[in-house]
Amino acid sequence: MELTVLEGTGSSFAAATAKLLQLQGKLSPKGDIISEGARRVTMEVFGREIPPNEVVEIICREVRDKGLPQLLEFTRLLDHVKIDQSNLRVTADELAEAHAAAEPAYLATIRKIRDNIIAFQEKILHKDVVFQREAGISLRHRYLPLDRVGVCVPGGAAAYPSSLLMSAVPAQVAGVSEIAVVAPPTKFGSFNTDLLSACYELGITEVYRIGGAQAVAALAFGVEGIKSVDKIVGPGNQFVAIAKKQVYGTVDIDSIAGPSEVVVIADDTANPKWVALDLIAQAEHYPGSAILLTWSEQLAEATVNELEIQCKLLDRGHLALKCLQEFGAIAIVDDWQKAAELTNILAPEHLHIQTVWDEALVKKITKAGAIFMGHHTPVAVGDYVAGASHVLPTGATARWASGLTCNDFLRSHTVMHYTPEGLKADADDLIRLSTREGLTGHRESVIARIRP
Repeated sequence: MELTVLEGTGSSFAAATAKLLQLQGKLSPKGDIISEGARRVTMEVFGREIPPNEVVEIICREVRDKGLPQLLEFTRLLDHVKIDQSNLRVTADELAEAHAAAEPAYLATIRKIRDNIIAFQEKILHKDVVFQREAGISLRHRYLPLDRVGVCVPGGAAAYPSSLLMSAVPAQVAGVSEIAVVAPPTKFGSFNTDLLSACYELGITEVYRIGGAQAVAALAFGVEGIKSVDKIVGPGNQFVAIAKKQVYGTVDIDSIAGPSEVVVIADDTANPKWVALDLIAQAEHYPGSAILLTWSEQLAEATVNELEIQCKLLDRGHLALKCLQEFGAIAIVDDWQKAAELTNILAPEHLHIQTVWDEALVKKITKAGAIFMGHHTPVAVGDYVAGASHVLPTGATARWASGLTCNDFLRSHTVMHYTPEGLKADADDLIRLSTREGLTGHRESVIARIRP
């Protein structure tokens, strides 16, 4: 297969790094690249070819200014589905019917995954802190849940109840009282029994048949029948990512996520078939980035052979193969330290370590969305069952961003309390600094209390 193989040893390390960053940059969600499908729809709806950023700007502005009629019109034009006010929201009966029709084993899996997420998220949930600095001075930092959150669930090529679980359950753990779910009006979205039955199982009663940038705009600004939210979370296509970026400031968002990505670090102890499948597991999303870093040429060669075999056997193998050829790579580096250095530069969404140096690598690598350590920890466990959210930073944003947790649904503030004695203890410093800054009102508000 035509897979990019880079020599990253010695003086070639810098060139290999630059090439990998170039591959990664192709998938950046900047909104300046338009697919053939998006180009065709843009021509149909707007009568001209315009970039995604401009498309989203128009959609968000029109939904904000014209409300529900424009939201429904964009749904008709972009999704080719006619939704009206009577069936915009999934009814309680529809949710109950989907739940009743679902396979018991499927619902049991949903419950188990929900419980795993709850167990982990409750352990990391921020708790209030009370600090008695000294006699007469106390500070309390407290955390409160957001009132209302919007969850985007994709529904284009497949149904993704896992995305619902990974976004909604952490919000529930945080104590969010209102969760509004939006999913496109497709057989994989808000008309999907698996998704609707999962909503019912989680106790989510507010589900709307809208998707894309228009759904993000509706959640951010509110329209007739859909109240605005405080925060929008969940994955989506390029237009959803750009829309979240545009409404940020009106509401909070989790991230501006791009396509899925994985870096696998492996040595001779790794099973090449497993490594190949780990790369394919992200590449089958197409588009997506899948990179192997190794200091074993034998493993690299064996992995390429396995990629050819496995891509022929899997249902989405043709997509994975195309993705690997366009965005995949294998880089041969000097050793595990160089692999760690390169990983910190790439700051990948998923990092899977399969070496004898697992613990050492985890200590050295500080920039990754989530780390999967060991031969028996495929990224799939994080996508589905482990308990951590699979909503993770992409496009090297793991340099400064983190994966979604229950704490992202909290807001906090500090409560300060001074007694007369406490204020007197801090008064001299307060008066001195406020006088230096020329803020005499600040100074006098203190003096009036201590020198009546």
